[in-house]
Amino acid sequence: MKTSIELNRIRFFSYHGVAEQERRVGNDYEVSLRVDYPLERAMESDSLCDTLDYAALYALVAAEMSVPSQLLEHVAGRIWRAISGRFPCV
Repeated sequence: MKTSIELNRIRFFSYHGVAEQERRVGNDYEVSLRVDYPLERAMESDSLCDTLDYAALYALVAAEMSVPSQLLEHVAGRIWRAISGRFPCV
């Protein structure tokens, strides 16, 4: 059995972009995220260790959004790698 956690329309101010002005001035960004994961272990254990912690997901996204990048695709890849590393069950 699978379930998902969604973080919708999280807002950040970051310094991403190819143009020098984008990186210098910064811009507002909005991130939405859905992560599917197996539910069985958490149903049995009642432990946060066996589920996805949405506060930790938010912290991972915030950390990656704070690192300037030229491409948003690169930021998205870093977010996915951070989530996969922290929560291997996804």
